[in-house]
Amino acid sequence: MAYSASMMPPVLGRKSQLLKGKNIIVIGAGISGLTAASELIQKGANVTILEANNYIGGRIKTDWSLGKDAPFEVGAGWIHGPSQDNPTKQLADKSGCKYFLTNDDNISTFDSDGTIWSDEKFEAVEEKWEKALYLVDEELELNDRRSLRKAIQDIYPAALNDPGVLWALSAYTEFDKGTSIEKVSAVFHDDDKAFDKPDVIITNGYDSIIKKLSKNLDIRLNNKVSEIDISNKDFVRVQSNDKDLKCDSIICSVPLGILKAKNIKFKPSLPKKYIKSIDKLGFGSVTKIAMKFNDIFWDKETQYFGVNTEIKGRWNYWLNYRTFSRENILLGLSVGDYALIADQMNEKEMKNDAMIVLRDVWGKNIPDPTDILTTRWSKEENILGAYSYPSPGSTPRDYKVLSTPVDGKLFFCGEHTNFDYSATTHGAYLSGIRVVKDIEKAILN
Repeated sequence: MAYSASMMPPVLGRKSQLLKGKNIIVIGAGISGLTAASELIQKGANVTILEANNYIGGRIKTDWSLGKDAPFEVGAGWIHGPSQDNPTKQLADKSGCKYFLTNDDNISTFDSDGTIWSDEKFEAVEEKWEKALYLVDEELELNDRRSLRKAIQDIYPAALNDPGVLWALSAYTEFDKGTSIEKVSAVFHDDDKAFDKPDVIITNGYDSIIKKLSKNLDIRLNNKVSEIDISNKDFVRVQSNDKDLKCDSIICSVPLGILKAKNIKFKPSLPKKYIKSIDKLGFGSVTKIAMKFNDIFWDKETQYFGVNTEIKGRWNYWLNYRTFSRENILLGLSVGDYALIADQMNEKEMKNDAMIVLRDVWGKNIPDPTDILTTRWSKEENILGAYSYPSPGSTPRDYKVLSTPVDGKLFFCGEHTNFDYSATTHGAYLSGIRVVKDIEKAILN
């Protein structure tokens, strides 16, 4: 069920006496943690946010170094389904955001030798890609443990013999899930929900939302939490930067990658079902490179370029900034398993790797970029990836487990606790709203 505008709680929730005077620590200043903190303060709680990074926003971060009208979104780059039902769109409106409406059909796709696809070929590829996903959905039972690639291989092998379909599976499906078709669940890769309308880019920066949410909050940067102790019946103890803090309740909004790496010690250990769910869910990466050029060598009006690279996921999707900016910038994406390879490259290696792909399409004589920006989410020590995905053998219940309080003291939020809207900013936002309600229920009980 999609949320209607009337159902959506405002960023600043109704005041309540339940949380008045309660001391609550939130770990992580991403959108879910900031949302939870904003709600808690409105309900009378005393809130401290501990953030391991030297900036707020987590996987929302905007870099303006390529130009005044050219935001490079290091993390979240689009509002997906920006209808008025979408809480991120509601928050963005309140934050004074400006939008550029994207058009996925405004795309030119090339083979790796530079041959442009005809409209007929593009349509045939999309039809076969959609057919492959439809057949998998129709034939698999909920308890099937195959990966998406294995299921397609078993059910519709002709699809995988078509290089164009492999491109679509990578540029669309792998990008959407933040992992490879070899690692994502065949059953649950597309069972999440979505809001209506084409995606939008926030032209004045996604971090406009973060600035709105973080206003008047007590955020302590460079505070890495190493231990959470809920063993005492009277308080929760938190160890951060070799200092002990105490509180009544704690919200852990760190990314799934940090939980999977066991970078925070829990005392006592988390119940087995939590550990199993953390292990079963996946946490992948998407790598971006933005390259700015003195002169434009591509079609200025085309919004997206697809490149059917021989290595699946290697810089196979490009966003043309000239469709919404005055800057000559191409934003390239590596997805699936290749994102993890790209994340290991230094800046020069990544630039050279991406330029090989561009020169295969537009010719050997195109110039090097004058400026570049890159991401390496799987290498960010306080995040360790881009977003969660259902791996083979996992189920929506694993997301549900991670949204469940532990002993009425420890609460989790983040996109990895919301299967319906996982891997999205609105999923993270909704989890921040939910966790405050969970704290209130725990107090009532």
